[in-house]
Amino acid sequence: MSQVKALQILMPYATSMKRKTLLKIIIVAPMLAGTPATWANDNLQVSHGRRLVEANCARCHATGSTGESAHPDAPPFRTLHLRYPIEDLEEALAEGISTGHPDMPEFVADPQQIGAIVAYIRTLDR
Repeated sequence: MSQVKALQILMPYATSMKRKTLLKIIIVAPMLAGTPATWANDNLQVSHGRRLVEANCARCHATGSTGESAHPDAPPFRTLHLRYPIEDLEEALAEGISTGHPDMPEFVADPQQIGAIVAYIRTLDR
C-alpha cells in the first residue's frame, strides 16, 4: 500500500496529535524497515555466503557463531571483524587470499561470492 493511500484511509480516524504521529510512522517506517523483497535477498545472500565458507573454509576455521577452529592458526570467522576491518577482507578476497595461516590454500572469489561471504561474516558479530 502506498504512503498516500495509507494516509487517506487512516487520517479521518486520528485526532490532531495522533495524525502527526501517524504521519511520521507512515513516512519513516518504510525507510527503516526496507522491503520484504530486500529481506529475502539479504537472507539468500547470507545463506549463499554461509554455504561458501562451509565448503571452502570450514576444514580449518570455525565458520559458525560457536565452536573452535580445527586448525590452531585459523581464527574463527566470528572474530574476524575484531582482527581486520571487513572492508580489508573484501579486498583480500578479490585479490586472492594466499596468506593467513601458513598452510592455508589460496582462495579467490568473484564479486558475487565476496558480497555473500562478507554478508554472512557480518551476521556473526551480532
